[in-house]
Amino acid sequence: MTARFRNTLPFLLLLACMQPDASAQRSNKAPPPDPAADPLLRAAGFLESHPDIRYRLLGLEKYDKNEHDDALRFFRRASYYADKPSQGMVAEMYWTGHGIPQDRALAYAWMDLAAERGYAGFSGLRERYWSQMDEAERARALDIGQAVYAEYGDAAAQPRLANVLRRARRQMTGSRTGFTGNLQIYIPGPSGEIQIDGSKFYDERYWDPKQYQAWHDEVWMKPRIGRVSVGEVEQVPGTPGGSRIPAVEPAKNAQEPETPEADESGLGTRKDG
Repeated sequence: MTARFRNTLPFLLLLACMQPDASAQRSNKAPPPDPAADPLLRAAGFLESHPDIRYRLLGLEKYDKNEHDDALRFFRRASYYADKPSQGMVAEMYWTGHGIPQDRALAYAWMDLAAERGYAGFSGLRERYWSQMDEAERARALDIGQAVYAEYGDAAAQPRLANVLRRARRQMTGSRTGFTGNLQIYIPGPSGEIQIDGSKFYDERYWDPKQYQAWHDEVWMKPRIGRVSVGEVEQVPGTPGGSRIPAVEPAKNAQEPETPEADESGLGTRKDG
């Protein structure tokens, strides 16, 4: 049986997105806490080198303020760097028409993309979309989905993010030796400087592309929602596990989406330029 959720995606993003499943908690090497939820790491500039999380958070801020056009643009920019939760948000916005013109075929293409790695929540939503579309919508979804995959699929998007992570890692203090135990980071706080342990900032699982991907997989493969009410849950048997959209060549040189200027002070990052 596969669980399908109605009206759950914003809850998954805002309430349960960074809770590892039970198997991860039992492992000897537990996943590190979400750096985007730690105001110290955010103020230390972590998000500047992690555009997937950075633009997702900006999208969520705009979404929460009902600035839906801007939210969509930030989610698409995060998607350019392989952020599956943002791809799911793009899909849900198109599916519901919440703040933007409704386009159910395009919504399916984006949710199929969000489910590319087999993350349970997105796979369930993809199957709900498919079951509710008519044949014309399904045919159009498979057609336009190829362009979506070419630009935003993992084959194109993951190398972009990996390049950013590697470049940032090379530029960080102590990166050449790998020694971070005695490194301290000082950031401005409300009552003066705040000191944080460099080993927390420099955890390899945040900077090595393969480990960073594994961390996301631990978080999103089977999100643990706990007792939070997230809407109606429907149990459906035997839903397909893979993408229906035909494979395409990745557009690795696709132009990065543009986004409006935003106040990032709440995210603890510096503006570009």
